[in-house]
Amino acid sequence: MLELRPGCERCDRDLPPESEDAMICTFECTFCRDCVETQYNGICPNCGGNFERRPIRPPGALDRHPASNKRVIRN
Repeated sequence: MLELRPGCERCDRDLPPESEDAMICTFECTFCRDCVETQYNGICPNCGGNFERRPIRPPGALDRHPASNKRVIRN
């Protein structure tokens, strides 16, 4: 199950579970669409993989399996 991290690892922009701007790589590194497109050219700075739009967890499933509240910031 995806962790659904709450913010961009670069700019710390909020990325709530329903955000269509959340992008993830295969290791669930999470960035906003702006950072992925303007800073990283679609390549994850942590693992070198590509990004995809993070899926949106349905509200009922989100109640049973909440999103993470742990923020990860890339230094």
